[in-house]
Parts: sequence; C-alpha cells; structure tokens
Amino acid sequence: MRGLTLDTLASGDGWSVANVLCGSGPRDCPYEERHERTSIAIVAEGSFEYHAAGRACTLTPGSLLLGNTGQRFECSHRHGIGDRCISFAYDPEYFDRLAFDAGARSAKRAFPADRVPPLRELSGLVARALTGNHAWDEISVELAAFTVQLVRQLPPLGANPPTSSTARIAKVIRLIERHPEDPHDLATLARHARLSDYHFLRVFQSVTGLTPHQYVLRTRLREAAKRLASSPARILDIALDCGFGDVSNFNRAFRAEFGLTPRMFRSESA
Repeated sequence: MRGLTLDTLASGDGWSVANVLCGSGPRDCPYEERHERTSIAIVAEGSFEYHAAGRACTLTPGSLLLGNTGQRFECSHRHGIGDRCISFAYDPEYFDRLAFDAGARSAKRAFPADRVPPLRELSGLVARALTGNHAWDEISVELAAFTVQLVRQLPPLGANPPTSSTARIAKVIRLIERHPEDPHDLATLARHARLSDYHFLRVFQSVTGLTPHQYVLRTRLREAAKRLASSPARILDIALDCGFGDVSNFNRAFRAEFGLTPRMFRSESA
C-alpha cells in the first residue's frame, strides 16, 4: 500500500503498539493483507473502508479497527487520501488471557465484529492514546479488556449503504475533521452531502455508528483534549476555538465525555 509507514512506539511481553501512517488514495488499488496477531487499531486521522470476512465497514477517527489472528482483510481509500492509526497488536495467547480475565469465558474469544464506533465509553482511552499520555503498557491492557467487554454488546452492522451514499458521507466526515469548529447543523451537512435531511441522518448513522450531532461533538472534544495536552492556551480559548459557544457548556460536555474537568485532564496529561 502506497506510503505505508510503521513506527513502533513501545512493546512488551505479548504486545506492541505502533503509529501507522498510510498515504493511499482513490487511485491506489487495495490488496489483501493478513492480521498476524490480534489487532486493535485506534483511528487517529482520516477515514477508510475496511473489508474482512465478507463484510465492509467505514472507519472514522475515534473508532476501533478489530482484527482476529490470521484474518485476511483489505483497506481501501476510495473517498479520500491517507489515514493514521495507533495500532495495538497482541500475541494470541496473551490476548486470550486478557479476554478471559475481562469476562470472555467461552473457548472462542475472537472478535465478532470488525469495528467499534467512536463511542463515549471509549473516549477516555482514545484520548490517552492520542494526546501523549504514553503509559502504553497500561493502555494496551485496558484497551484489550474494555474492547472485549464492549464489542459483544454492540448491535450487528446493518446492510452497507450504496457506494454513492458512502462517498457523500465520507466527504462530510473529512469536512468535520478539518473544521470541527464550524456550525455543523443537520441541514447544512445534509446539503453538503446532497441528501435530504432524513436520508442523510439515516445513512450517516449507518456509516459511522453515531448521529451527526454526536459525531461533531465527539470530534470537537477530541480536538480540545489534544490541545489541552499539548498547548498552554487558556481553557476558554480552546473551548471557543473548538466550536463551543461558552466555557460552561464546554466544561459540562468535556466532563460527561472524559469523566474529568478540562483542568484535571490537562493536569493528568502533563
């Protein structure tokens, strides 16, 4: 795959984590790959389609790509160029021990799904992985255990939307990621996708696993978390720059998402 680079960030007994950059785009043909180990990849930037076990889903920032050991897959970038993931890989025996300790008591502990949407339950772990709080050994264990517990509660993916609709949603997703601070209301986003409000809402939720409002809010909060961890700017300025109308609304939304106030989050990320 064009421009694929892998930078190992840390490793331990039975696990490793890497920063994976992909520069592929619509003109690059996907090819079959294989998960050599059990994989959980946090999508940090960009969106792409993930094909595995005869299924297809769209991966967006904040979501998790799941891969079982030995599983064959393809990734395609028909609707944009490039992505970045923080990819955790586990030896099968080590992952089985983590899964068992996390409550997966059956003999078969493979992932029954290919992705986890960017849900609120994951926000704290995702933020820690993306904002420089690099206790990678702890994050790797928590991510594996929590994913095993969460993925079995997810409803099955519905039928894939038409390719033309997926392309329109992908375009909107990249717009939101580039400019999370803009006033992305339903009508404006639907016009950008050239869909009716009703059809846009249905297709967007089918593709991303979230409503447009949830997706915009989560994107703004991830951006705010990154800035809090990396910038000395005032919390008020970060809130306004990320699209929040006032700091009190930002404080409430941030605490609901991450379980910490912005000030506490910044302190713990130092």
